[in-house]
Amino acid sequence: MLIVICGATASGKSGLALEIAQRLDSVIISADSRQIYREFDIGTAKPTEAEQKLVSHYQIDICDPTEVLTLAEYQQQTQKLIALHQSRIPLLVGGTGLYLDSIAKGLKIPRVSPQPELRSQLASLGQAQIHAWLTQVDPIAALKIHPHDQFRTLRALEVYYVTGIPISAQQGENHPNYPILQIGLDCAVDVLDRRIASRVQQMIEMGLVTEVEYLCNKYGQDLSLLSTLGYAEIKQYLAGEFNLAAAIALTVTHTRQFAKRQRTWFNKNQQIIWFDNTSPDLIDQVWCKVQEFIAQYS
Repeated sequence: MLIVICGATASGKSGLALEIAQRLDSVIISADSRQIYREFDIGTAKPTEAEQKLVSHYQIDICDPTEVLTLAEYQQQTQKLIALHQSRIPLLVGGTGLYLDSIAKGLKIPRVSPQPELRSQLASLGQAQIHAWLTQVDPIAALKIHPHDQFRTLRALEVYYVTGIPISAQQGENHPNYPILQIGLDCAVDVLDRRIASRVQQMIEMGLVTEVEYLCNKYGQDLSLLSTLGYAEIKQYLAGEFNLAAAIALTVTHTRQFAKRQRTWFNKNQQIIWFDNTSPDLIDQVWCKVQEFIAQYS
């Protein structure tokens, strides 16, 4: 069995997961694409040391910031962790849709690592040209990928040139053979907006500026992770592009936009059972559903 807890950023996933995991005497497996990296702590809302002592956490701090963990590698590692902890009903918790789908839907993912040199050569030819090539070698993938979507176009060509097999022939789903309960947290947009603003302010108070400054000095400003949400805006502030108040406001705006995209992604999943995270008895509601789930499959 597996319990998934998902939702947009700042929706309260971590707090709920901690409570449910303690009641189950279980473990938490992170489904956050940035929490896997060491030293990126405050800006990723990584569970604190105290929280990680309360409940064992996995898929956190497993890579150096200069390393790349592919989706296929994440999936393989997480599937092993789920199998290892089946007797305790592990919790998969996070807001990275692809990470969650790779497990809950059993996405078939081509085992092809990024090829920077090949991508660079292809990208230099222009998006129109490479998408036209994709139409020739993998028309099925080309129909699904927008002509302006360079990232997915490059990935499809990369997989084809490395394996000789179209990416469309290597994709699909292989659903897990264990039952999964998918729980989603949501609330009114204006409530989530306030929660996001509060979280960003809390990150600043916790020392986000110092964290970003340290990471810039250690790894250089060109590190890709420093161009992600929360880090990019503070990096611009440190570079003197605007003041701290503007950086905070921009971070809030970008986070709200990101949360909107997350909600759109999750709303497509009909398997998710949604709960209002403002409900005063949220934990009891979710716990009741968890007990029903366990009883059904025990």
